[in-house]
Amino acid sequence: MLTVVSADVDATAGVGAIWIVWRPKSPRTHEHIALLEWYDEQWRYVGGGSGSGDDPVNIDVLDVRNAGGVLSLTRSIDPPRSITAAPWISCAKVRLGRDVGHVLVGARRIENPKHCKLITVWTSPYVSRGARPVIVALGHHGAELSRIGPDDSLDTHTWARLREEL
Repeated sequence: MLTVVSADVDATAGVGAIWIVWRPKSPRTHEHIALLEWYDEQWRYVGGGSGSGDDPVNIDVLDVRNAGGVLSLTRSIDPPRSITAAPWISCAKVRLGRDVGHVLVGARRIENPKHCKLITVWTSPYVSRGARPVIVALGHHGAELSRIGPDDSLDTHTWARLREEL
């Protein structure tokens, strides 16, 4: 069985990502992330990756896992660009708690799906590849619940809980 967990398109940047899972809820779960780019009036597959599923349970508010990235193949061949001037396409898997209404990924607003899992995609210059935009989890009434910065490994809500436990 094949399931599309989530798909995201950043229309401004002309990139998209799809999170696919084979055999969901099986001990042999396998997932694939596909990165796409809009070029020459069509979507083109530019890369991705596969691996075993890693589905943590009981996400309190926000869990962000970098899912990979790839150099823009189509734009690197478009003169006068070169490979070093082409943008880097990145994505992250985001898992959300039930109290989250939507997330802000940079300036883009994405609703929290019922299954609380989504993928998000963005571009950045090649020299800063892997630099994730700020991701903010907002409640159903718009209050900020947590955020994670480009270089953070844990979100602010999780850090606050850890400080309380010390």
